[in-house]
Amino acid sequence: MKKILAFFKKELMLTAALAAAVISCFIAPPSLERLAALDWRTLGILFMMLCVLEGFKQENILRPVVLLSNRFKGMTGLSLFLIFGVFFSSMFVTNDVSLIIFVPLTILLFKGGKERYILPVITMENIAAIRGSLLMPFGSPQNLYLFGRSGVSVGHFMLHMLPLAAMSAVLLVIFVLILYRKEPKLKAGVAKEEIAGEWKEENRGRRVMYVILFICVLCIIITRSSYWWVLLIGLLSLILLADTALLKKVDFVLIATFFCFFLFSSSIAAHPGIAGFLKKAVAGNEYWWTIGLSQLISNVPATIVLYPFSENFAGLIYGADTAGLCSLIGSLASVINYRLYVREYPGNGGKFIRTFTLISWAFFLIVVIPGLLLSKWAFF
Repeated sequence: MKKILAFFKKELMLTAALAAAVISCFIAPPSLERLAALDWRTLGILFMMLCVLEGFKQENILRPVVLLSNRFKGMTGLSLFLIFGVFFSSMFVTNDVSLIIFVPLTILLFKGGKERYILPVITMENIAAIRGSLLMPFGSPQNLYLFGRSGVSVGHFMLHMLPLAAMSAVLLVIFVLILYRKEPKLKAGVAKEEIAGEWKEENRGRRVMYVILFICVLCIIITRSSYWWVLLIGLLSLILLADTALLKKVDFVLIATFFCFFLFSSSIAAHPGIAGFLKKAVAGNEYWWTIGLSQLISNVPATIVLYPFSENFAGLIYGADTAGLCSLIGSLASVINYRLYVREYPGNGGKFIRTFTLISWAFFLIVVIPGLLLSKWAFF
């Protein structure tokens, strides 16, 4: 029992998600129909990305990116490289995937004398993932969901999201300059050639396999293919044949956290009383409702819950793409960031939350009103 309690005390996000899932059983008892309707595709893709990127880490596949960062001799330039690497990659590979790629790399590069900057920089990477991904229809799960129901072209979608993305990019540069304001010429001082690791010739086949699997997963994300389960079966089969030990390193706690939040979301939507209340309250207030509800169940489930009761599409999508700046729960991408950090520094969960809250709220207070004003710009 002590081990179980210690586990849940350590895994705060899972504890909160599990509590929400238990509450959901009282809101609306679970059923086979609702379980079947959960977003299994997102869970499957998340599992595949965690497997592939664990393989990347194990085989040092990101070695070229680490060596590329060697061009940046100062901490300001290196931080901007990493943050905007997240910002632009999130537009195409989704915000959660971009964090899975760049946060471990940041932790790796900042070890050995610059660790005090890890939390501020990965928090800004979190902001970059949330605000960069909003530009593209496939940048985030909520964008994918809403774009599929909007009927607008990709160009029209990007036009409406461009002002928020551009403003966010400028703010991120300002935030980095503020971070290093006392040491603007601080040297990176990391022996990147050493931490990049070596490529073992005997593991060449594994490296090729993980790169191909990564490309396949990206194709599934971008094309919105309903055959993701075929790739899942193929990926599992290959890993079981080539690298079974890797499965023990996959972050199943993160997958369980996603599952619990999705279960809670489906219960809210299934309750007649709650659904009736939302129908009256949400219309005309989509922006604030999306931001607020996302702090309880995250922005993806909140978007799914509120969409049927919304009249202002712009308010809904701008709210969903701003909600992740308020709290960890506001965006499941932030939960991923938290998990990546505490796996490396198990006792620093509270420190992460404090730093995340301070920097994210400073950003939120600047962008929240412009987002509200832009929500009056009708999408259709």
